[in-house]
Amino acid sequence: MSDHSLFLEYSSTPVGVLRLVTDADGVLRRLDWGEDDRRQVASGAKFAPHPHVSEAHRALRAYFDGDLAALAELAAQPEGTEFQRRVWAALREIPAGATASYGEIASQVGQKQAARAVGMANNRNPVAIVIPCHRVIGANGALVGYGGGLDRKLWLLRHEGAIF
Repeated sequence: MSDHSLFLEYSSTPVGVLRLVTDADGVLRRLDWGEDDRRQVASGAKFAPHPHVSEAHRALRAYFDGDLAALAELAAQPEGTEFQRRVWAALREIPAGATASYGEIASQVGQKQAARAVGMANNRNPVAIVIPCHRVIGANGALVGYGGGLDRKLWLLRHEGAIF
């Protein structure tokens, strides 16, 4: 990710502030919870305030307003290893209102025994919500692991109708 032509925005949501980084083409490069200092958007990078409301910002507002399909076509280009990008692509295929286990995602990316590696890829997801790592649950149906906290994961899954 180049440190020029990156734009930073913040978006208030019902479950906290999101921090968005988009590039000059409007592609979402990073999305995380704004108060989460463990996941800095990019160490040493310089950001300009976005000159207008980005498409990513509009799509997130629509999602939180109830349009669960609003994020499906949003352009995102996270940096990661080939395996991580394969996992993240598989996560984007989980529809709103559904969940999948780490093992199911491992099978989907062609590495049945890689459930732990899928968990690590989830943990490194730089584009929360758009790459819906919150939709991944334990094999027994338990809500496990979410960088934004389990309270947010529960809220997001309820918002999408995956759990009640």
